[in-house]
Amino acid sequence: MLKIQELRELIKLVDQSNIDEFSYEHDGSKIKMKKHKEASTETVIRQKADEFQMAPVVKEVIQPVLSNVPSEPQAKKIEVVEEAPVSEKLHKIVSPMVGTFYASPSPDAENYVKTGDKVKTDTVVCIVEAMKLFNEIEAEVNGEIVEVLVENGQLVEYGQPLFLVK
Repeated sequence: MLKIQELRELIKLVDQSNIDEFSYEHDGSKIKMKKHKEASTETVIRQKADEFQMAPVVKEVIQPVLSNVPSEPQAKKIEVVEEAPVSEKLHKIVSPMVGTFYASPSPDAENYVKTGDKVKTDTVVCIVEAMKLFNEIEAEVNGEIVEVLVENGQLVEYGQPLFLVK
């Protein structure tokens, strides 16, 4: 997440430039600014909190800023949207290694699990292939699959969340 000073500098740079719209995404945070003809800038920030389901919480900040006309200060409206976790009781099933994620044992077979399926600690939820070794990944918890976070065939990193379990 950007610090307030960095955000102010970014707003100032966009305001002084001739661009009308600016978007930036990094580590689950999104910033989008649009300049309107009347020289106001709108900023929206969305912060992802550890891949949980989110409910938006909206705050408004009004900040006086000088417009391009030297003697006329003008207020700019900045809308900050922070997303707060709906449920903190979700368990992440993470990849124990770097490799390729496979949702099913073979291309023509059905996926091990999908959203809404009940799992037990020893339920196989996917395969992570590394160096031609196919490693079955178990749920390690009892619960229900809330979300599948990766696509079939996607490369995954060590510790990357694969599933959310309630």
